[in-house]
Amino acid sequence: MSKMDKLKRISKAHTQYKLADGTRVPGVTTVLGVLNKPALVKWANNLGLQGIDSSKYVDAAARIGTLIHAMVESHITGEALDLNDYTPNEIGQAQVGFAKFIEWKQAREFKLLLSEAPIVSDEYRYGGTVDCVAVVDGKVTLVDFKTGKGIYDEMLCQVSAYNELLKIQGIQTDEIMILRIGRNEEEGFETRTVHINDIETYFDIFKSCLKIYETKKKVGWS
Repeated sequence: MSKMDKLKRISKAHTQYKLADGTRVPGVTTVLGVLNKPALVKWANNLGLQGIDSSKYVDAAARIGTLIHAMVESHITGEALDLNDYTPNEIGQAQVGFAKFIEWKQAREFKLLLSEAPIVSDEYRYGGTVDCVAVVDGKVTLVDFKTGKGIYDEMLCQVSAYNELLKIQGIQTDEIMILRIGRNEEEGFETRTVHINDIETYFDIFKSCLKIYETKKKVGWS
């Protein structure tokens, strides 16, 4: 597998999800695109006030984020990662966040069960790619890796949808964790555990988003 194929595989945006009959269905992140994201608007406006092209900034940050994600996957699966298409500066930046992940992982028991698994729900008609399921300190844990500046509410809905998909695979989680890996020292590193008793509420929100997405598609909303 080429490096580009591998990076496309780990990018949820490139994955096509289909039902058993071949019908294409949306991915989790596409469905949650119906939610308003005021923090993103404010962030883009602040960049504009500083004279920074937000599109170019996003492209550069996305490369670092994708590389961190690839480094993490390579580490937990033992698969080799070709870094030839990245600059020394990009690799150096990514290694800052990756080092923080290694520090987190070494401080606890970690046994990988599942990595980058695309799953489709015929019942709810959506698909998603689960980053990681591992036994973390004795608990079966869904771990979702994020690279960026913060953990936002829609991410809780996202992991609730992934958790539902795991049930199709017969996996019952004990814990759900969002692990945010900053792309530089300023963005830092943090974890957030979603209480298992709250996950159904977040999945209710996701199902509402799915209904809105399907209805907008039906009426040809542009």
